[in-house]
Amino acid sequence: MTAVATKRVYLFHEGNAKMRDLLGGKGANLAEMTNIGLPVPPGFTITTEVCNEYYANGQKLPAGLMDDVRAAMKFVEEKMGRTFGGSYRPLLVSVRSGAKFSMPGMMDTILNLGLNETTAKALIEETNNPRFVYDAYRRFIMMFSDVVLGLSKHDFDNKILQAYKEQKGYKSDLEMSAEDWKLISEKFLEYVREKTGRDFPTDPYEQLELAIEAVFKSWNNERAIVYRRTEKIPDNLGTAVNVQAMVFGNAGDDSGTGVAFTRDPSTGEKVMFGEYLMNAQGEDVVAGVRTPVPISELQSQNPELYRQFVEICNILERHYRDMQDLEFTIEHGRLFMLQCRSGKRTGPAAVKIAVDMVHEGLITKEEAVTRVTGSHLDQLLHPRIDPKALEGKKPLITGIPASPGAAVGKVVFDADTAAKLGVHGGAGEKVILVRDETNPDDVHGMLASQGVLTARGGKTSHAAVVARGFGIPCVVGAEGLKIDEEAKTFTVNGTTVHEGDVITLDGSTGAVYLGALPLIAPEVSGAFAELMSWADSIRKLRVRTNADNPRDARQAVELGAEGIGLCRTEHMFFEQDRLPIVQEMILAQDEAVRQNALDRLLPIQQKDFEEIFEVMAGKPVTIRLIDPPLHEFLPSHDELLAQVVELRVRGDNPQELAEKEKLLRAVEGMREANPMMGLRGCRLSIVFPGIVEMQTRAILQAAVAVKKRGIDVYPEIMIPLVGHVNELKTVRANLERVAKKVIEETGVAIDYKFGTMIEIPRAALVADQLADPQNGNAEFFSFGTNDLTQMTFGFSRDDAGKFLVPYLEQKILPTDPFETIDQEGVGKLMRMATESAKRVRPDIKLGICGEHGGDPDSVKFCHRIGLDYVSCSPFRVPIARLAAAQAAIENAAEGDK
Repeated sequence: MTAVATKRVYLFHEGNAKMRDLLGGKGANLAEMTNIGLPVPPGFTITTEVCNEYYANGQKLPAGLMDDVRAAMKFVEEKMGRTFGGSYRPLLVSVRSGAKFSMPGMMDTILNLGLNETTAKALIEETNNPRFVYDAYRRFIMMFSDVVLGLSKHDFDNKILQAYKEQKGYKSDLEMSAEDWKLISEKFLEYVREKTGRDFPTDPYEQLELAIEAVFKSWNNERAIVYRRTEKIPDNLGTAVNVQAMVFGNAGDDSGTGVAFTRDPSTGEKVMFGEYLMNAQGEDVVAGVRTPVPISELQSQNPELYRQFVEICNILERHYRDMQDLEFTIEHGRLFMLQCRSGKRTGPAAVKIAVDMVHEGLITKEEAVTRVTGSHLDQLLHPRIDPKALEGKKPLITGIPASPGAAVGKVVFDADTAAKLGVHGGAGEKVILVRDETNPDDVHGMLASQGVLTARGGKTSHAAVVARGFGIPCVVGAEGLKIDEEAKTFTVNGTTVHEGDVITLDGSTGAVYLGALPLIAPEVSGAFAELMSWADSIRKLRVRTNADNPRDARQAVELGAEGIGLCRTEHMFFEQDRLPIVQEMILAQDEAVRQNALDRLLPIQQKDFEEIFEVMAGKPVTIRLIDPPLHEFLPSHDELLAQVVELRVRGDNPQELAEKEKLLRAVEGMREANPMMGLRGCRLSIVFPGIVEMQTRAILQAAVAVKKRGIDVYPEIMIPLVGHVNELKTVRANLERVAKKVIEETGVAIDYKFGTMIEIPRAALVADQLADPQNGNAEFFSFGTNDLTQMTFGFSRDDAGKFLVPYLEQKILPTDPFETIDQEGVGKLMRMATESAKRVRPDIKLGICGEHGGDPDSVKFCHRIGLDYVSCSPFRVPIARLAAAQAAIENAAEGDK
């Protein structure tokens, strides 16, 4: 059984902002706001440890918990001058989740809890406002039934409420009278009885106990699990439960509710950003049921209330030293604060806010660097629509821009289809999810989509908040968008778009276009450049790029790359102008024919390297000699076999048949049972030395040519797939002869190095032999963590998708080892190799060039074990620069000076 703190329930004034682990983010912030004197309705928090105890006990609330709850409720009753379940001035409460890390909309909430026939009657007598009471009652029945009883709220809304409104001819909820809401409440109660076989619970404490348990259960609902997996939030944290006295935004025209940010969460601009609705509850704003109005309108509607709200915003931003996301309610002209938290923001906003707050003196440069995440930078580098393509282009429809960036994809109308077809974990297609409005159950589909488009909702709707949090381009509130989910179409001004049709949306302007428009990369300057300069001044790790051509190399340099950590020469062989020569070289039976092909490839390879050296302009370039098995350059065996069979059946072209049969025999001769562990890497260099001799000569001749043009060149020649020191010694000795011969022929000295890629576990174990100047004499190591992970785990990277998903879902593995370095296994090999290599060669250069080089967690690990650089794809270079700086800051805090 999990040990829990003695105290399981904390009144708001008993907590503080530092108790996030125990009270969750929401509870800790409610406590903090209470203690700094802000107008917060009283309440209490049941700790996250109780949630963990609930699961440890087989999903049973711990004995005595409700006694603690009753004691806390007494305090709330006294503060409010009301009685929970009373027949005079009854107290109603909200029951909300609240984990340590913000998970907006992922878990469950119940409002207006405590309503029954008795308390409803008492509230009517108190307020003389039966419409407000029955509006609150129908909301409570629907929310409680959805969260606790497992009845879909959509059935209440669509089958009962919408049908009733259509029958009456009502266009809006505001047209509903007290009698209408009373009748709807009765219909809701009848529906519950019909579906569950029992009456809706009327005892307030029974309602409360069931609601608390339901919130704990929601910690493990599907959408919460998907969210945690995406955000890398641990599953063992649990959620707290916050029980708070209700204040009512739907109590009349002098009441309202809203959501606001102290700065614009899309752009980072220092302006109040938010929306509110009068005579409404919070779910109306978030769900987009009614279109809210900008918070700025409150200034003209109620200047004193607006002044008070602005003052509170300023207090909270200065107190927390971060942009705040606020929920508030106005009850009969009185302002109440229901929540504050660090606001979710887009990548551009995160960078601007961090930089601005440094200039404002709120935070340090180090804090600014730690507040921006890799995913924020990834968003910042999102493409936008090419302005040239917009000339004379009229949008199909324009909605509210909710999350910046442009997206192109096929239209889909439900989250399951998006998840099935989409890029992440699905069929790999680019899709755009189109909905009337999204809800928490749609998150898995949103995550798989390039963009999201909704017909309803504002900038603080569910779709907007979630899309911004994940950097998904989003347009909401596209009024005039008529969606037919059954027909899988939407119609705009007579134009019908079917599922599978392609659209382009611009989350920065709100425009949606029919068809695919070209996208271009964003410009990165201003606040981005300033933040990255701070990161560069802090970090110790260098950052290189993986690039095989001048275009990628140039892009990487523009994004801050300090060299090339991996240039894969075999990628150059696949170009159409040289692939036939490569195939001729591979298939040659005569050494003279093979050498002739290599001689023709030499000037082509040399030109490739010259162009790359010129772009890198004195930065080091690590070039990996040919690595993959030769059959990858030849036609597919199965396709050739089918062609041979067809030619034999036809019998009309004996010459072509003979040529295909010869090619098929050659391909069959090269087939391997396990090609990833077969004739490739340094083994090719030993069996077919001519290939790498040609490549080495091309590299050195290119270096000489570029150096003669006045450009410094620092080639590092990498011998791949070494597992035994004798492999390295044999190949290096052969290639050293070639290098020295080029220098002798040209009379130009080149500062070159030979090294190896550590991608076989045995290489990590004998790293000292490989690095020893008297033995293997490797002057640098580059960890090829793609293959090192593959061989350490025994997982085929190409096939692991078949079982990695259940592995991650069942927590057999904490993360995908091909995305984040497995520090306990693969990482231990890397650490051992690093330490043993440095013992025999203290000046050895150490880097990583696998896909992990752009993963922030992996970059931080590389810093900790003492690597010199990481290398990653061009667009992940800024992410690696940021992560390297964050690693230096974190380790400095731990005493790594």
